[in-house]
Amino acid sequence: EPMSKRQRKKLLKQKQWEEQKDLRRQKRKEKRQKRKLERQSKSDSSNEGNDRKRMRKEVVPSTLRLIVDCSFDDLMVLKDVKKLHKQIQRCYAENRKAFHPVQFYLTSHGGQLKSNMNENDKGWVNWK
Repeated sequence: EPMSKRQRKKLLKQKQWEEQKDLRRQKRKEKRQKRKLERQSKSDSSNEGNDRKRMRKEVVPSTLRLIVDCSFDDLMVLKDVKKLHKQIQRCYAENRKAFHPVQFYLTSHGGQLKSNMNENDKGWVNWK
C-alpha cells in the first residue's frame, strides 16, 4: 500500500522518538539527581535550616480572594476539562509558594472536573 511522504515522515519521527525514549528518561533522571545534590549541598552550607520552611514563616496572607467557578465544565470537552485541572493545580501550587497568598476557592466543583481530579490527583481533597 503506497504511503504519502507526510505519512512516511510521521512514522520516521515516531520511530526516532521511541528509540530515544530511554535516553530522554536517563537525562531526566540525571537532572533530578543533580538538582537533589545541589539542594543537599546548599542545605549543608546553610546553618539556618530549610529555605522553604524559612520562607513560609515570612508569609503574610493577603485579604484577596480568588474564586474559580467550575459550573461550566459540562459545556467543555474532556480535553478542556483536563487543561482546566492543570491550570487549577498550577494556581494552587504558585499560591502556596507566594509571599502574599490569596484565599483560593473552587465553586460548583462537580461533574467532569471532579471525576478527572479524582482520577488523576487524589490529593486535591487536602486543598481545603
